[in-house]
Amino acid sequence: MDSSYKPRVCVSLCEPTVIDLKRAITAAAEVCDLIEVRLDCLDPSEIETGADALTKLLRESKAESILTFRPSHEGGQRQLDEATRQTFWSDAIFSESLFDVELDLAEKFNSNETPPFLPIDWSRTICSHHDFVGVPAKLNQLYERMCQTPAHVLKVAAQANDATDCLAMFALLDQAHSDGRGMIAIAMGPAGIATRILGPARGAFLTYASLEDGTETAPGQVSVSELHEVYRIEKIDRQTQVFGLIGYPVSHSVSPRMHNAAFAATETNAVYIPFEVHDVDFFLKRMIHPRTRELDWNMGGLSVTAPHKFAVMAGLDWIEPAALEIGAVNTVVVAGDELHGYNTDARGFVNPLMQAFGDLREARCAVIGAGGAASAALWSLKQAGAKATVLAREATKASAVAERFDAEWQPLQDASFADFDLVVNATPLGTAGQFETEAPATLQQLRGARLAYDLVYNPIDTWFLREAREAGCKTLGGLAMLVAQAAEQFRLWTGALPPEAVMYEAAERGLKSF
Repeated sequence: MDSSYKPRVCVSLCEPTVIDLKRAITAAAEVCDLIEVRLDCLDPSEIETGADALTKLLRESKAESILTFRPSHEGGQRQLDEATRQTFWSDAIFSESLFDVELDLAEKFNSNETPPFLPIDWSRTICSHHDFVGVPAKLNQLYERMCQTPAHVLKVAAQANDATDCLAMFALLDQAHSDGRGMIAIAMGPAGIATRILGPARGAFLTYASLEDGTETAPGQVSVSELHEVYRIEKIDRQTQVFGLIGYPVSHSVSPRMHNAAFAATETNAVYIPFEVHDVDFFLKRMIHPRTRELDWNMGGLSVTAPHKFAVMAGLDWIEPAALEIGAVNTVVVAGDELHGYNTDARGFVNPLMQAFGDLREARCAVIGAGGAASAALWSLKQAGAKATVLAREATKASAVAERFDAEWQPLQDASFADFDLVVNATPLGTAGQFETEAPATLQQLRGARLAYDLVYNPIDTWFLREAREAGCKTLGGLAMLVAQAAEQFRLWTGALPPEAVMYEAAERGLKSF
């Protein structure tokens, strides 16, 4: 990495009063390179009465400032007519700041149509356009219009509805670099986070962040601490190997914390990013597969989560036999010009289980559920010589998955687990959110079972585990499986020994922060 390279992180602030801004600017200046002050967030009276105080505050700040006066049609907090905006920027006295002017107004200033206001300083101007619906259909024409202004930096922020929308923003950065223009290109929303993390290393003038969680000024913004502590943005360059998680949704996954902590601990030049993907075939073709991808990046592999573990298989060149038998892939490795698929869920399931239970041969095991997680569990139990029974609310699904793995099946309703050594929850019941207060089995049903294993990891202590403890069972939580399967992914991607203790601590800390 070039020792002179340093990504510019801009913390965006939206506060109602100058007093509030003072506190926020003081805090932000300690952790970022630039501060964006959203003047449209200020109460109107504050702009007039607090202008001198704000000017003094910005002048004394440790960080460079960017001022915006965003109208509502471009995501601002106020309805501002064109005359008000023109007058504001022409009369602006914040002479030491950069300022962000929307394209429609920048074109007015660059023409002879504007009234004889004082001319703006183009050397301090960012010409911007925001689209909160999606990537503009005529993005190239939009860029050409922006290039007609003398603005120091151009900025396009567009809503990403799928991770593939990031391609247009990365292409824009490449075009601007080729043209010698300063550029900020952001794909907003959870699907666009890659542009916020990788943008600076690909030539972006800056990337935006919130001061802390809950203070975001645009969809998909991450906190400045997350950019530095989780993604280590200052370490990313064009040689950095990129890994990621594909699924929907993925924004609250702890996998980025686990894998990035592992990369940091092993001093690996790599970053792990969540990709919100709806069309997995389209994503693999355009962004991942070495023979067809449209992005020049050092892509190393992917984790795959719901709902893509089965669908992803169609886009792979080779799949390990175990994953074929399970019928699901959760790990993709870029191997030369091919994509190889693996299932580390099975290994992740059985490794912590054998530590907690011991030899599984002839063990009587109940698996609740009939989906992908249940399939991985049943395959592992079969390999270990256990006797498995599938229990699910839908008899047809239970019988079908049981037949695939030579297991028995029975209805879940009114089932008793007293005769089982192990009870596995392979359903989403208990997961944080709408299912958090639900469990697939009651205390009464669980009495007599030896060990209860919940594959749900968020929250760490689920309703199912609490019921099982009350019933006298030993328990094993899903966090152990999450870390174990991630460690196997790390080994497949890097060939190195995974730092499992580091990964466990990072995942646990991440879950507690949600």
